[in-house]
Amino acid sequence: MHRLNDPSFVRKNDPKGMIDLTEGFPAQCREAFSIANAFDFPNSLHDCKSICVAGLGGSAAGGDFLRALMDESGSTNVVVWRDYGLPSWVDKDTLVIACSYSGNTEETLSAAETAKERGSKLLAITSGGELETLGIPTCKIPGGQPPRTALGYLFVPLAVAAEKLGYLPKQDFDSAFSLLDHCKEIWGIAAGFDDNIAKRMAESLVGCVPLVYGSGTWGGLVANRWKGQLCENSKVLAFANCFPELNHNEIMGWEGSEKQNVLQWSVLVLESGDESQKMRKRIDVSCEILRPKAELCTVKPQGTSLLERMLSLIYLGDFVSIYLAALNEVDPETIDSINKLKAELAKIN
Repeated sequence: MHRLNDPSFVRKNDPKGMIDLTEGFPAQCREAFSIANAFDFPNSLHDCKSICVAGLGGSAAGGDFLRALMDESGSTNVVVWRDYGLPSWVDKDTLVIACSYSGNTEETLSAAETAKERGSKLLAITSGGELETLGIPTCKIPGGQPPRTALGYLFVPLAVAAEKLGYLPKQDFDSAFSLLDHCKEIWGIAAGFDDNIAKRMAESLVGCVPLVYGSGTWGGLVANRWKGQLCENSKVLAFANCFPELNHNEIMGWEGSEKQNVLQWSVLVLESGDESQKMRKRIDVSCEILRPKAELCTVKPQGTSLLERMLSLIYLGDFVSIYLAALNEVDPETIDSINKLKAELAKIN
C-alpha cells in the first residue's frame, strides 16, 4: 500500500487539518454563494468604467479568477492590484474591491484609503479586521483559517457581485460546485493512489523543482495559484508561466538547464481543454523539447464552462500541494518566514 493511501500518514504533520479544509472547498463555495447572494450590493456600484481588485496572496487569487471570467464574457476590464496605494488611473468611475481575508493586510488597507481619497466606488470582502471599520459596504465572510484555504470565500462573492451588478453574465454556479463534489471524491484522502492523479503527481514531485505552465491567460493564472500553493503548503520553490508567452523567452533557458545543478526539473502543463490548433502545436512542440530535460506531466481540466475548468484545475493543485507536504514531512499550515517578515514590518510606523 502506498503511504499516501494511509490517512494517518497524510495527517501526521498536519495538526491544523489542512487536508480537511481542502476537502471542504465545495461546501465553502456553496456557503460563500449564499452569503454573497444575500448581500445587498449598493446601486452606486453599477456602471463603473473599470474594476480594480486590491489584495495580496490568497486574498488576491479570487481577483485573478474574476479577471479570467471577465476577459471571457464581461463588460469591463478587471485589474488585480498587489501593492500599496492604487494605480494613477483609478478614479471616481472605478469600482475598487478591497479583498483581505483577515481585514488587516496593510497593502490592501492602503489601497482602500487611497480609493476613499479619490472618491472611487468601494466594496470590501473580508472576515473583519480593520478593513471592516472603514465605513464602506462590506460583504463579510467567515474567518479563522489560512487565506490560501479560503478561496471559495474570496472568489465566489467577487463573481456573484460582478454578476449582480451587471458586469458579468449569469454563471452556472450549481454545476461548478457539483463538479467540485466529484473532484473531491476522486482526489480526496479516501481515493486510492493508483486512481488518484493528485496523489500520483505529488509523488512525482518529490525532490524536484516544479515549473507549472498554463495554457493561455487564464491557465497562467491557475498556474500561478499552483505555484503559490506548492511554495506555502509543500515548502518547495516552484515557478509558473504560460503559453504562448513562455515560447518567446523561457523556452530558451532549457538549453542550459542541465548546467544549473538542479537534481530534477518537473514541468506540469495545465491544459485549458479548448486549445486552438496553434496553441495545441505550441504545447506539443514545447513538450518534445522539454521531455529529455524534465519530468513531464500534462493535466486536462474537468468540466466544460470556464468556471468549471478553472475551479477543477485550482482544486487539483490544492490537493497536490497537501499530498506533497505529507511526502516532504512538513506542516502545510505553517508560514514562519511570512510571519517573521510581518513582525519586522510591524516595527515600522
